[in-house]
Formats: sequence, C-alpha cells, structure tokens
Amino acid sequence: MARSNVNAGRTRPAGSDLLTVEVLRTERLSPGFVRVTLGGEGAAALSPMGYDQWFRLFLPVDDGTGLERLPAKLDTLSYLRYLTISRTRRPVLRNYTVRAHRVTATGPEFDVDFVVHGSVEDGTSGPAATWAQQCRPGDPVALIDEGITFPTAAHDRVLLVADGSGLPAVAGILASLPAHTVGEAIVEIADEADRQELSGPARVTVRWIARGHGSHDVPGARALAAVTDGPLPETRFTGWAVGESALATGARRHWVKAGVPKEDITFCGYWKAAKRAATV
Repeated sequence: MARSNVNAGRTRPAGSDLLTVEVLRTERLSPGFVRVTLGGEGAAALSPMGYDQWFRLFLPVDDGTGLERLPAKLDTLSYLRYLTISRTRRPVLRNYTVRAHRVTATGPEFDVDFVVHGSVEDGTSGPAATWAQQCRPGDPVALIDEGITFPTAAHDRVLLVADGSGLPAVAGILASLPAHTVGEAIVEIADEADRQELSGPARVTVRWIARGHGSHDVPGARALAAVTDGPLPETRFTGWAVGESALATGARRHWVKAGVPKEDITFCGYWKAAKRAATV
C-alpha cells in the first residue's frame, strides 16, 4: 500500500533502522482480514507511538532469502541499492500499520492486519496477502519504522474516513485519542463480517459501510459518498482520510471546497484501484 499525499504533520520515530522480527502466530479474523503477530528479538527496538504508526515491511522471496541484503536505512540512495537486488531475490516491499502493540512475559509483540483478497490457489492474491495466509511461526521479516501521520495536536472533534486498508489505522487512532474527543469514524469494508470491535472515546461513533457480496463498486467509493453527502461538523475539526487514492483525495477536495483549513486535513492514498475497461 503506497502512501502518498501526506500532509506535513508527520511525526517521525526516534529510530528508523532496519529491524528483523519473526512471525509468532496468525489468526483469520474475518473473510477479508488476517492478523499476523510479530515479535522476537528485533521487536524490542520498535517503540510504540500509537495512532496510525506505520512501517515499511520487507517480505522474503519464496525461498526465504534476500533479507540479508537489505540496506540498514531507506533513504534515496539505499532505496536505489535495494532496487539493484535481482527480482528473484529482492524482498517484497509494502507499507503496513501497527494494529496493536503489547509487552508480554516473553517480550514485546505487535499485530499487523492484512487485507486479503483473491485466491492463493489461482494466483489472484497479492504477494503480501499470500504471505500473510501462508507464513508460519518463526518466519523472518524485516521492517523500518516510519512514525505516524495523524496530527498529535488534533482538534477535540475529528472526522476519520477509510476503506478496509485503513481500518487498522482507524483502530490505532481511536485507541490513542484523548477521552474527551468527539466525532465520527466512517469505515468502508468489503463484507459485514469484516466489522471489528474498536475501542476509543465514548463520543466518537463508528459508522460501518459494507459493500456486500457481488458489489462492483470501487473500494472507498461508498465511504467518499458518505463524506460528500453528509453535513460537516459545526465546529472546527481534524479531518483524516486514507485508503484508495480516490477516497483520500476526494475527501480532502470536498473539505477544502467547504472551507476546512488545509492544515486541519491529513490525507493519504494507500493504494490505487485499477481502471476497469469500458464495456460496449
């Protein structure tokens, strides 16, 4: 999920070195989500920041190799070096969110929720979704922490909008907001069964929008319609929109046209839906 169009409110982590962690366990949460819990020795260096803390995740290729060739950091030069690794050995790079972080008797661990789609059997599942469904305890992965994009100096009122790819970030933000925060989170999911129990301020409501089986709507379109068709809060608020690119940019465009100050808006396109061929 490529992240772009992020405003200047990003909070960077204390450290951004390459960390190697391992799979502790996996859990099928619903038809559309698999949770992978990561830990191990390298997890101690990941400092939990809450909110929508995200990281660059490197998945090894089929034979489990390639992580040893990764750069220690990911600036422009080291990214170019990463690209020089042959495609047969180059780890898959994707961006993900820390869904939850815990310190246990055996050490720190954190959950990563993967949106799963397509089929592993027929090859229509993406590389990260395939890995999440096939990984086993002890499998290694690497990551680089990138911090948070949600503004820590947010207003007391919030309006959060996301598709399924942004659900883990919504969960992290809700769990991190001060108890006095008011507002709404609009979350579009593929299926009613993909709802999750979310903890947050009592006066921040969560509105679920399920596309349902057989829907041909572009993910995020219904969430965007809920934003553009609904009333704006009467008081100044922090607007945050992530997910499919058209959802993120469309929500931001709507808010700006309605007079919301640009500095009150955070938006980020996590991914971009493929254009469908026209029918005749």
